[in-house]
Formats: sequence, structure tokens, C-alpha cells
Amino acid sequence: QVQLVESGGGLVQAGGSLRLSCAASGRTFSMYAMGWFRQAPGKEREFVAAISWSGTYYADSVKGRFTISRDIAKNTMYLQMNSLKPEDTAVYFCAARPSGSYSRTEVAYDYWGQGTQVTVSS
Repeated sequence: QVQLVESGGGLVQAGGSLRLSCAASGRTFSMYAMGWFRQAPGKEREFVAAISWSGTYYADSVKGRFTISRDIAKNTMYLQMNSLKPEDTAVYFCAARPSGSYSRTEVAYDYWGQGTQVTVSS
């Protein structure tokens, strides 16, 4: 079993930055591929970024602005978000799957955090 807790959300002006954190506990963190997803009001949850032993992966909408990383020693994953836009406003979720390979689809992830709100004002 893996427990995930997100933090770092908030209100920021367009062009600003935020760093989200996802603290993991439970099974061996390093064995899991991890991802960030987001859900805007009235929309389906969508893939943002993922990290695995094979590398990092991003949705086209955030490529070049967001950076995913993780600190194995701290059992924590991060999402550095720069040049934020109003369309980035959403609840951001971290997720983990007991596999070394990443996925862009939410059904591939077994564990989810509760989400953290990110609001970008224009």
C-alpha cells in the first residue's frame, strides 16, 4: 500500500511559479513510476507529467514550462511549474503505479493523493 499527500498549491498570478510536492509512504518508492494529473472544473482529469526509470514525460501543454522530479531519499516527487497560465488552473493530483514504466492514462495508476488546488489569475 502507498499513501500519497500533495502540497504546495495556491493562488498565483499569470507568469508566476509554484512547486508542488507529493510525499509518499508505504512500499518502496523507488520501484514506482509516478505521475501528475490535473482536473479543471467541468473537465476530465488529464495527464500532466510522469517520471520513471526511463525518463520524464510531459503533456504538450506544459512542456518547457513544468519540470517533474523526485528525491528518492525523501520519498518525495515534485512538479516545478513556471510561466503559469490561467488555463493551468485545476486540482492537481499525484499518482503512483507499481511498475517501472510510465503511463499517460489514469487507469494505469493504483494510488492517488487527495489533490491540491492551483489557481492562476489573469
